Formats: sequence, C-alpha cells, structure tokens
Amino acid sequence: MSSRTKEDILSMAEENNVKFIRLQFSDILGIVKNVAITREQLTVALKKGIMFDGSSIDGFARIQESDMYLRPDPDTFCLFPWRPKENGSVARLICDVYCPDGTPFAGDPRQVLKNVLKEARELGYSMKVGPEPEFFLFENDEEGNPTVIPQDKGGYFDLSPMDQAQDTRRNIILALEKMGFEVETSHHEVAPGQHEIDFKYADALRTADNIGTFKFVTKTMASEQNLHATFMPKPIAGENGSGMHVHQSLCSNGENVFYDPDDKLCLSKTAYYYIGGLLKHARAFTAITNPTINSYKRLVPGYEAPVYVSWSSANRSALIRIPSADGDGSRLELRNPDPSANPYLAIAVMLKAGLDGIKNEIEPPPEVVKDIYHLSKTEKEELGITSLPGNIMEAVRLMLEDKVIKETLGNHILNKFVQAKQTKWKEYRSQVHSWELDNYLEIY
Repeated sequence: MSSRTKEDILSMAEENNVKFIRLQFSDILGIVKNVAITREQLTVALKKGIMFDGSSIDGFARIQESDMYLRPDPDTFCLFPWRPKENGSVARLICDVYCPDGTPFAGDPRQVLKNVLKEARELGYSMKVGPEPEFFLFENDEEGNPTVIPQDKGGYFDLSPMDQAQDTRRNIILALEKMGFEVETSHHEVAPGQHEIDFKYADALRTADNIGTFKFVTKTMASEQNLHATFMPKPIAGENGSGMHVHQSLCSNGENVFYDPDDKLCLSKTAYYYIGGLLKHARAFTAITNPTINSYKRLVPGYEAPVYVSWSSANRSALIRIPSADGDGSRLELRNPDPSANPYLAIAVMLKAGLDGIKNEIEPPPEVVKDIYHLSKTEKEELGITSLPGNIMEAVRLMLEDKVIKETLGNHILNKFVQAKQTKWKEYRSQVHSWELDNYLEIY
C-alpha cells in the first residue's frame, strides 16, 4: 500500500505550482517511457489511470488489443529539480500498467517484481536491495553526437585534475538528493571516464524505481555539460566494463534474517539457502541480469567482472561475495549484473532464485577462497565451479531450460524477451565488424 494518498499528491502538485506531470513506466527491455499530462488531468490519472496506446511500445501489445492504462504510484511523486519553475514545475509519477478490464498487464516488468515480492511476503520476508551502478562519461562531437572519447584519463579513486568529472558527479548527486535519494558514496572508477555513484539500499520495488530514475538523471545532468553518459556494459575494448553489483538481504518483522552471530561469517541458515538458490539459477538468470550482446564482452577473465559460479567471503573473483558486515548490515553481493538490465526483472529473478533456495533448502557448495582466475581447468572441475554463459544466446537457452526463471517472467515477457534477443543476435551475426576487417582484409 502507498504511504501517500491521492489527496496528498494533488496538494503537493498545487503547493509546488506543478504544470506538467510525466507518467513514467518501463518497457520489457528496461527503457523508461513516459506520457506527459497537465495538472488538470492529474485527478483523473490518480483515480482511473490514463489510457495510452500499448501497441506503440515494443513488446507490449498487438494493434487489436492496444488500449492500456497507466496507474500512478503516489509514493513515486517528485519534482524534476533541473526544470525551470517560472511557468510551472515539472513532476513525475512512476506507473503500473493495466489492461482495460482492470487486471494488471502481464507484460509490465514492475508487476513481475510485485508478484515475486508478494510471494516473499507470504513466506514472511521483505527484500532490501542496494545497487552499485557504474557508467561512462564520453565527449560529444561537434554535432552533439556521442563518441567513445572519455571525458578524462582518471583511474580508481583519482582526484582532479585526473578526475575531471567531479562537477558532473556533484550535479548528478544534488539532483538525486532533491528527488529523495540518499547518496552514500561517489568516485572515479578504474577505466578512463568511468564512474560510480552509490545510493542507500531500500525496499526492492523502490530500489528498482530508483535505478531507472538514477540512469535518467545521470544522462540528463551529463547532457547539460555537453557530455554523454552511457550505461553500456563494455564501451571500450581493453578497459574494465560497467557493472551493477547488487547487495541484497531479507528481513522479517524488521529483523535481518541473514544475520547469525554464531556463524563464522555471521550468516544464517536462511542466507546460505538463499546463496544456494542464486548459484543454482545463476546461469539461467544471466540472460536477464546481463541482457545485451555487449554484456558478454564484460564477462571475460581479466577485467574484475565475475565469470565463475561460486561464492566467497575472501575474494572478488567469485560471483557472490559476502561483505564484512553483521547485524542489519548482513548481506550478500551479486557481482555479475550490469546496468543495461531491466531493474524490475533483474531483482525479480534474483529474489525468485533465492526464495527457491530457501523453500527447498539448497545448500551452497563450500566457499572458494582462492583466486578462481588462477585455478586450472582441472581444479575448477574438482571444485564443481561452472562458468556463466559466454554470449546472450547461450544465456537465453539456459533460461529456457529453467522452470523457476520462466515462471518468474511469465509467458508474455518470456516470449517477447526471447524474440528481441533472437532478432538482435541475427543482426549482430550478419554484420562485418571492424575487428574482422583489421585481421582479415589485407591477409586474405
């Protein structure tokens, strides 16, 4: 249930002289869409929803069943702090998508997450999520088109003058804070032009909303500096890619159920079962957490991204890391997701996998303390360590073999998602890439 009422929103809109409200929602690929309404239409939107043409959104509906409704979530109301207020402020509301008969639309990613959260509640759990999204800042060319020229040549935790993006990061953070975010840290990442801004963990649905907002705000603030912000996982060959490590825990009656002070890692049996579920389904849900062809250019050895299905409290080459924390801070960190993922679907499949581990008491294998990158093939086989998929189509195949992940997505999103990946893969395979020309054109 929302903590704000419809009357609260109408009052806030009037107090802040709001003229336009952007009704935002996510398509299946995680791209934020919006419909703008005036304040005069806000009462209708909050009461009945606003109709839109679903057939115009890729993967939503066919022409003959195109009418859909956006129903705003009152808790997501906030102002766009960068918009001028002289002639009226601009606000936004994140929406759920409904069919004309009043039922939730099966192709709405936000509803998919809500469904899994409901299952968790029935088991007595709520989920807390803290993401670490990374991104690149690139220069634009003279015509305003994005390049892959980094804004700076800085490295991990560098200061100015090597880190020339401090002002841009500051503007992003100030805008986020005005929109209700609690930003914890920000810094330059390993690659030139690469950055990370971490905001405080929250309930799973709110975090998924926040990830979409974060990406939108980051791109907007960068464009005001004549820069292009991209969450593409691997835009520069030979450099680290951008990940989105996801910290997660479960609570029951306000208590962190992952915490056990008597365990050497301060993890409860529930936490271990959750880890077991994540490891069991990791290869299948990678299609969702790493959904682009480019995602798999990041998931290769040598660039800090995890490749192997394992867990550890002692090294960062494992898929799941256990941060040094206890009490309310007890959690696990899943390290393979990247910021191109649809946050609603990604969090949904992670939670569903973890709940499967809890319900079926799936014990994880022993933790791997050694650096997995330096283990031989035989050593990895002896430890039962498998690899994440090597490309998006292998990931899709593994997803289609996993009943739990398919059930999470539902037939509509599953089918549309697979069709989209097949189409992109066909396009990719038919292209002649610059690497091929560089290596083969003169020789052959």
